[in-house]
Amino acid sequence: MISKNNAYSIKEDTIIINRELNKLDLFVKTFLNILKRHSDYLIVSGFVSISTGRTRGTEDVDCLVPKMDKVKFTLFLKDLFEHDFWCYQGDTLEEIWRYVEIGDSIRFAKKEEMYPNIEFILVDESKPAKYFELNHPQKIKIKDFEFKIPPIEFEILYKEIILNGEKDIADAKHLRIFFSDILKEENFKEYEPIIRKELKEN
Repeated sequence: MISKNNAYSIKEDTIIINRELNKLDLFVKTFLNILKRHSDYLIVSGFVSISTGRTRGTEDVDCLVPKMDKVKFTLFLKDLFEHDFWCYQGDTLEEIWRYVEIGDSIRFAKKEEMYPNIEFILVDESKPAKYFELNHPQKIKIKDFEFKIPPIEFEILYKEIILNGEKDIADAKHLRIFFSDILKEENFKEYEPIIRKELKEN
């Protein structure tokens, strides 16, 4: 399937975006190439909209990751450090692990740089909406960069209901227009109660 505006096509279960890679894409690709060796993941929030052509700046890219034990995290962190990344929360495993152990988010960027950065968000069953989207990924591809995002309808509703900031509403509007050919009302109906449950718990 090719979209009406030729901005994307769908091959099997992958959305293929028709544009060139930019510097932000390459940064995320480099990080994910390392992360994929150690863990599952999901890219969410602003980068989803930006990757589909919305023009706006962003300083951080949100990445959901299943909660890791210390052994797995140690190997991942060593791999990152060996590939010229650093962590905002510390320079050593023990400094950083204090945050990971209690489920706090941490941030990674390339050495000598602050931006862009990856917000590394640890997820388990205690965060049901995030856990749901992590386990229901949508594959997306730009040139040779393939990565996973939430179901489009889930991403739209999460921005409209939970995040609900000015940028988030604009992101959701962009996604509704960009993917108007393929959005399914039954998916919105399925996902909304899951998302609203998180709103009630907060």
